[in-house]
Amino acid sequence: MNINLTTARYHIHGLTYRLGETRRNLQELQAARLLANEPAELEKAGYRCNAALATNTDLLSLAAGPFSDLLRQCAKPQVVLMHHSYPENTSEGGKRDAELMSRAKYFPAALLRKFQLDHIPYFGSYASGCTGMLSLLIKAAGLLAYSDQESVLCLTADARPEGANYDMLREKILTSDASSGFILSKEPQGFRVLGLSYYSSSRAVMPLVEIVKRSVQMVKDLCQVVGIQLQEREALFHYPNIFTPAWDMVSRYLKVPPERRILDEMPERAHCLSSDSIISLKKWHQGNKGRIHVVFNFGSGLHLGVCLLEEV
Repeated sequence: MNINLTTARYHIHGLTYRLGETRRNLQELQAARLLANEPAELEKAGYRCNAALATNTDLLSLAAGPFSDLLRQCAKPQVVLMHHSYPENTSEGGKRDAELMSRAKYFPAALLRKFQLDHIPYFGSYASGCTGMLSLLIKAAGLLAYSDQESVLCLTADARPEGANYDMLREKILTSDASSGFILSKEPQGFRVLGLSYYSSSRAVMPLVEIVKRSVQMVKDLCQVVGIQLQEREALFHYPNIFTPAWDMVSRYLKVPPERRILDEMPERAHCLSSDSIISLKKWHQGNKGRIHVVFNFGSGLHLGVCLLEEV
């Protein structure tokens, strides 16, 4: 699926994030019995440590940081979109009680109550995994196009479910607890959204070679749809902090020089799930008007997404 947003003139701005306050290296994570892999395997994959929620805090408190930042830029939000990479995070405290329909326990409602906000439409999702940034963009763009809203607040919040490890045994991925957000509006600041490409599969596993081939083709097709020639533009390529051999191959096929490939602080902050792209975009917005940012997302589900942004 390709979405051309060049005529809509939607912009991402106000990017913000928080990481868990507790830092542990691989040996400390293993000692705490929070790893499925041996530290050497994860180190070989490119990781050294991660960020986790402190023992005296929770995901709601972590998400309050980015949400507070967004409210400072949009004091009267009209609609809030929330995404989680883990289904366990969709309710306050990560647990269900005995009541089947625990309406008051949904995470967005708990967050709004924390800030004494009410009468604000909110929507939540998790089925698109770590492609949360792009799925939020797609939903937010639809709201701006077909409602009276002037801006949409988008937020992600992800923390390790109770009893789970911080890594994935087969994929050799180390994760961190993180929350991030951005605003989508027609106000010309931050990044202009040019278009998105999105693919989903019901399979449990996608071979790395297929991820590479599809990523390359999706970039080429999307560039054709929105009418830009990447070879003629200065561009940065943002990859999630996973599968470095796959992104190296994507870069080679697309002829991306090493200095334009971004795997932001992968050894130090690991994979921040749906926050990876938001974090790197915040860091790499440098007022370079017209520079293109190619953003890749991959998530369980399975989902693969590509987004083209232009600095303004």
